[in-house]
Amino acid sequence: MSPRPEAGGPRPEAGSRRPEAGIPRPLIALPARFSASASALRYRAEVAARALVEAVFRAGGEPFVMHPAAPFDPSRLERCDGVLLPGGGDLHPRHYGAADEHEALYDVDEEQDEFDLALASHVLETGIPALAVCRGFQVVNAVLGGTLDQHMEPDHRHKAHPVAVTPGTLLAKTLDAEETVASCYHHQAVATLAPALKPTAHAADGTVEAAELADPRGWFLAVQWHPEDTAATDRAQQALFRALIQAAAA
Repeated sequence: MSPRPEAGGPRPEAGSRRPEAGIPRPLIALPARFSASASALRYRAEVAARALVEAVFRAGGEPFVMHPAAPFDPSRLERCDGVLLPGGGDLHPRHYGAADEHEALYDVDEEQDEFDLALASHVLETGIPALAVCRGFQVVNAVLGGTLDQHMEPDHRHKAHPVAVTPGTLLAKTLDAEETVASCYHHQAVATLAPALKPTAHAADGTVEAAELADPRGWFLAVQWHPEDTAATDRAQQALFRALIQAAAA
């Protein structure tokens, strides 16, 4: 995996889009992740990946780190222009119809699951512009009736590998490429893609790396990798965030 720029150091602005002075930034809801501890906060915390927040801001958006309180109340999104469904721990297998639980499951949280599933359902129903990343993609797939492989062998943790992008898709147009290098950290993947989704990228081992809606109500992309890892220096990865902001501003 490509190393991230050091916190506090200079960051190249690959594909940046600075809003003009006086023009409000589109507000992008980004649900926080529950964390058992955070060194700067002493106790349990709600966190968002700094690289993810920075990628949204660099693209011209205003990140709104959202408290993932269940049950989800749709009125909390009334002031938001877009949604980013981020990575995180594993979704409980029962949400995609599995009866067993693999021993490799980690960071399963029922409240987080309930909130994320309801938020994803709302996004799909309303067509609010949305980008789903890693777990976010898996949540959307589950909401739409797809299933997951609970543990891959070998997994895609700490991996940066080429991804083949399907020509003519929204993803190909957004990246302006038919291949990209994906920075990955996941041990689960799509097993059965939901009927409402169409695959738009694959890894060499056949893993579905991206998808979009077959009949979208609004702008939507889902990727299995973490574009925020390399977005500061890779224009193709930053383009995903730029496209979300452009759709949210429309």
